[in-house]
Amino acid sequence: MTSRGDGTRVRKAPAERRNEIVAAAAQVGLTEGLECITLRQVAGELGVRPGLVGHYFPVAEELVAEAFTSATMAELDALLPTLTEQGDGIALRTLGDFLAYMSGPEFDNVSKLWLNARHLSRYSPPLHVQVVSQELLWCRRVEQLIVAGVREGSFRCDDPWAAAVRVMVAVDGTSAYVNTSIRQRAEPITEMVRTITEAELGLPSGALRPD
Repeated sequence: MTSRGDGTRVRKAPAERRNEIVAAAAQVGLTEGLECITLRQVAGELGVRPGLVGHYFPVAEELVAEAFTSATMAELDALLPTLTEQGDGIALRTLGDFLAYMSGPEFDNVSKLWLNARHLSRYSPPLHVQVVSQELLWCRRVEQLIVAGVREGSFRCDDPWAAAVRVMVAVDGTSAYVNTSIRQRAEPITEMVRTITEAELGLPSGALRPD
């Protein structure tokens, strides 16, 4: 790696270098948009030559696809890690916190990334594959949480997969306004997602409000 100041080059293992490139591209995608992920932009972020980035990703759209997956997976693992224990209302609290975060301004960059990726995936087969994969994975994580909640007695749901899909469709639908009128619609939209989720899981109104 070439530092920005002293020109010192550090040789890294290929896997480490590749992961570094993807991480830098993911950050560009989150903050500036997937269209801004170019070999030159990512190289500038890392302080290396564009040719080095091109060595690992000769086709820029492959880097864009991996950057999208890296960014969304990091968010998913932080928001919905696989539960290592069950009972005592853990699934209920986890889902409430998940919905609160996804409906708040902290999630705006990720919402914009999803909008961006879904649009661009129409023109990029590699990105389309990753968008579909991530959509299904996010639904599966929610399904797993619902199953855990049913087992602990917090939720009532006959079809966790269908419920998870409808919850994520509600979340995605509200996120569609993130670039336009989200500020004017924030509170009603937040309540809509919670209301739909509570109804899907046989919960009383307000059960998923965070403490």
